[in-house]
Amino acid sequence: YYRYDNAEVSCCYKYLMFSYNIIFWLAGAAFIAIGFWAWSEKGVLLDLTRVTQLHGFDPVWLVLVVGGVTFILGFAGCVGALRENICLLKFFSGLIGFIFFLELTVAVLAVVFQSQVREWISNFFLQNIKAYRDDIDLQNLIDSLQKMNHCCGAQEPNDWNLNIYFSCNGTHQSREKCGVPFSCCIPDPADSVLNTQCGYDVRNQQEKEWKEKIFVKGCIPALEEWLPRNLYTVAFIFIVISLLQMVGIYLARTLIADIEKVRFSH
Repeated sequence: YYRYDNAEVSCCYKYLMFSYNIIFWLAGAAFIAIGFWAWSEKGVLLDLTRVTQLHGFDPVWLVLVVGGVTFILGFAGCVGALRENICLLKFFSGLIGFIFFLELTVAVLAVVFQSQVREWISNFFLQNIKAYRDDIDLQNLIDSLQKMNHCCGAQEPNDWNLNIYFSCNGTHQSREKCGVPFSCCIPDPADSVLNTQCGYDVRNQQEKEWKEKIFVKGCIPALEEWLPRNLYTVAFIFIVISLLQMVGIYLARTLIADIEKVRFSH
């Protein structure tokens, strides 16, 4: 460890690196706090076994993972820059480089294996349809996807037969039997209040009558139509994220070289 009377390491790179990472550090802490708040609202923190009882995807996990990774990156970058710690800076640049490589690999594999990815996404959606009523966050996520994309189910509205509450089969007495969630309904501009019962008994009617009340297109076909229309937007977002990651790696590696140069000169 060296203490210098004069600041010989470039203050410009040092504080640029700190400023770059302080945002990620604070954002990561916010994501983690939101994740634990969501779990506390659902009572998971009082009974941790509930984490394993959900049969579908819990969106809180995604929030916590993103928050955790972002917090670690921000912490390593901030402390590494302020303390001129080469180990932390190398950890930061290595981790962000690994994330970039992972993103690139996933993008390439998604293009090469389109049919398998389509099947995996469809199965994932169907699995979460089954667990729709098991978790409020999962329910809100599916409702948001269906409303935004004007779709219903994975491939078609009948996919909701997989959910015990909406299934037309069996002897259950659910009021939602043979219906769909309200997010499948075509909104009526005249309604000032959300009608959460608009999907009741819809699938008891003839299929040709469905299109007057609900979206009949599945969310997977809707996504396949959305991507080509928004290809430039998706590409732009990917390029911006990649550039931000490259800037972080450049700042870290430049600062490391600066620190090493100063230390070797002493």
